[in-house]
Parts: sequence; structure tokens; C-alpha cells
Amino acid sequence: MKFLFDQDVYAATAKFLTDEQHDVVLVRQLGLSAAKDEEILIVAQELNRILITRDRDYGNLIFVRAFGSGVIYLRILPTTVNSVHSELRRVLQTYSEKELAGAFVVVEPNGYRFRKPPS
Repeated sequence: MKFLFDQDVYAATAKFLTDEQHDVVLVRQLGLSAAKDEEILIVAQELNRILITRDRDYGNLIFVRAFGSGVIYLRILPTTVNSVHSELRRVLQTYSEKELAGAFVVVEPNGYRFRKPPS
């Protein structure tokens, strides 16, 4: 799968997904380190990438403002990296890239929530 990583995501998560054979691009690689959330979502959608972030504000953009890019929101701390990565792996094995493209997924140490905005 193809992902765009927000600037707040741990390097360990990028390595984890790269090791799992996923395609990872960091926002800073695209010159978007200082970009607004809306701009990052637009770029993710244009590049057909699912955004991975630790910023919960993206839920508002997906559900209230109807941005169409998929977002995986990680509720992760240095002490929960391994358990969150296990749940993230489960999400990526359960859902296709197409299913994730329009969803907002919250991944926590002991589970995840998958939500699609109303059509």
C-alpha cells in the first residue's frame, strides 16, 4: 500500500511499514513540513496515498469538511509502539487499499475503529 506520513509520525513506524513492503513517503520529502492539514490531505489524495498521522484533527476534516482522502490516526506513544504496530498490521491485512482510501481509522494499542463518512 502507498502511504503519506505526516510530520508527527515516529520514524519507527515508517521503518515498520517499509519492512512490511509498503511504499512510504514523508511530507517533508515533498516540502510539506509547514503545510496546513487541508493541503496535506489534498496532496495525499492527488498522490493516491493514505495519510498516516498522530494528529486527531484530521477526523474533523474527513467527517465535517468532507475531504476524501483516507486517514489512519495512530494513538501511539513510545511505550505503545509495538502494540500499535500489531494493530496497524491487522488493519492492513483486513482492509484493502481501496477500502482505506475513504476511511478514517483510529489505531490504538488494543484495537482499532474503522469509520467511513456518509456518502
